[in-house]
Amino acid sequence: MADRALFIGFGGPVRGREERAVEVFTEFVDMFGRMQSDGRIEGMDVALLDPHGGDLGGFFMVHGSEQQCAALTADEEFRRATIDAGLIVENFGVVPAMTGEGVGREMAMYTEAVKKVGHGAHALAGAHNGG
Repeated sequence: MADRALFIGFGGPVRGREERAVEVFTEFVDMFGRMQSDGRIEGMDVALLDPHGGDLGGFFMVHGSEQQCAALTADEEFRRATIDAGLIVENFGVVPAMTGEGVGREMAMYTEAVKKVGHGAHALAGAHNGG
C-alpha cells in the first residue's frame, strides 16, 4: 500500500528554454507511466498550479511503498531525468513525503515528541524571544 511519496516540485521554465521544458515534462510523464506499468511505483498525480505569485508552478506526486520510493531516488533513469529537469526549470526539487497510513504513524511519533516537551513549553519559548 502506498504510504510514502515523492513530491517533485517545479517552477517556470528557464527563459528561452520553454520548448525543452515541455519535452522534459513529457519525458517525466512517460517515465512514470512505464514505472507504474512495471510495478516500480504505485501511481502518480500531476498538478499545474494557477499563477499565484509564488515559485511553485506545479508538481508530480509519485506514490509507492517506502521501498519503492527509496529505490526510485537511486534509479538511474529517474536521476538522469531530475538532472535534465534541474537544468531546464526553476526551483526544481524532490522531497520525500508521507501519505495514507504513513501520515498516521508520523503524527503518532510527533504526538509522542510533543508530550515530552510538556505543557507550558510555548511560554518558555516566548521568554527566549523577548516575549
